[in-house]
Amino acid sequence: MTADERIKQAGLLYERAVFGGDSGALASADRSLDEVEADLALARGQVIHARFLEERVEDARELELFERAAELYQRLGDVRGEGEAVFWVGAFHQVVRDDTDTAVPAFERALGLATRADDRLTTSYALRHLGFAAHMAGRLDEARTHFEKSTRLRRDLGFLPGVAANLIGLAHLAAQQEQRAEAAALLEEATELAESAEAHGVLRWVAAARAELDLP
Repeated sequence: MTADERIKQAGLLYERAVFGGDSGALASADRSLDEVEADLALARGQVIHARFLEERVEDARELELFERAAELYQRLGDVRGEGEAVFWVGAFHQVVRDDTDTAVPAFERALGLATRADDRLTTSYALRHLGFAAHMAGRLDEARTHFEKSTRLRRDLGFLPGVAANLIGLAHLAAQQEQRAEAAALLEEATELAESAEAHGVLRWVAAARAELDLP
């Protein structure tokens, strides 16, 4: 159901409880509203995260929203939603707070939940960010494995901007392992995919990677 439908349902359940004397309807109303609140908290947290990427100013509400979403999804027994929210808790710690030690357990938990729910998109995100963590720790082969698994999932899903973003990570790894021709080829493919998807933000990341790696 949509959020509007869930809210309307909660109103009808209220009437059933008050006017019909069915107090048991209140539990169903709570569930409907928890579903709406969880979805809203997750979406609002993502908007705040995007604003951080643009402005680089932390907003503490971001973590509160993701943690609230994870709590509600867990209460609802929504494994897919919980996995997505837990991933974003990890993303906050890794990207906003630069706290990989706190982020990695969240990514690992998110990966487990997303795998259980067959949520391939969240699985791809968890693998991508575990790849970043392994890269930062100097475990380059492990990082490559995570990025490659994530990329395969994204190709299967047709998530072209996400594939392009992952190819940038793989290009950094290739360059660090003295495979500059491979790095250049990966960035070329990333450019083609980002252009086809009109992913202008990813194109900026490709340009930055070319400059950083001194590649044409």
